[in-house]
Amino acid sequence: MPSKPVDPHELRAAVEAVLPWLAGESDQPSRPVLAAAVRLTLRTLEQVAPGRSVEVRVPPFAAVQCVAGPRHTRGTPPNVIETDPRTWLELAVGRLGWTEALDTARVTASGSRADLSTLLPVLRF
Repeated sequence: MPSKPVDPHELRAAVEAVLPWLAGESDQPSRPVLAAAVRLTLRTLEQVAPGRSVEVRVPPFAAVQCVAGPRHTRGTPPNVIETDPRTWLELAVGRLGWTEALDTARVTASGSRADLSTLLPVLRF
């Protein structure tokens, strides 16, 4: 069952709350603030690229399945992307490019469909 559509105002507010941290102007936000920004941006990606062929993991906050293609149902998915919350948010708002994130090992991506370069950023500032 698809998740409830992301409210764009809620998304923008959640991301704006972490922008000073992403810019290096403040300490890491509280866990609930960071979790909200990660979860809402991941859900936005899920809505922009519906499907179940790629799993995007941002521990410890969330994981979503997205991108059209063969559906994965058991075990470890063949197409997995994993990163930390800061890197994910930098990608989600366009402060970090997909290729740079891969080249600097800030993102791990396995599988032929594990490329989000055409889907990011999900929100621009």
